[in-house]
Amino acid sequence: HPSPSTDEQRWMDRSEYLKEIKENIEYPFLCQQFNRDDVDEVVGLMADVMCSTQQTIRIGGNDIPLTQVQARFYRLDYSMMVYVFESLHRNTTKVRNIRAYLLTTLFNAPLTMNNYYQAEVQHDFGL
Repeated sequence: HPSPSTDEQRWMDRSEYLKEIKENIEYPFLCQQFNRDDVDEVVGLMADVMCSTQQTIRIGGNDIPLTQVQARFYRLDYSMMVYVFESLHRNTTKVRNIRAYLLTTLFNAPLTMNNYYQAEVQHDFGL
């Protein structure tokens, strides 16, 4: 895959990704629900991954192929992002590397969200 030849080109790519990510996750609604700076930080991290030139991204101690991470990030939507932010707020332990923690949480969101909400429902209904 061809890499951007100039910093300007790379910046344009990143801004396109930012725009697309914000549409996918319904950015204005997320910003109403959560701190805009937090949302911007996560969106920025997602855009960095989308325009990364590395072969792999380190997630949860494993090197995951970049294309797999990008495909997973591309699937993230509003409800998954709400889950991610709720997970961040629930985590009271001190996170040493917030970037690594965010990457892992974002990457796992599509898989862990359903399990989490299923457990919540079972708890609420005493199942």
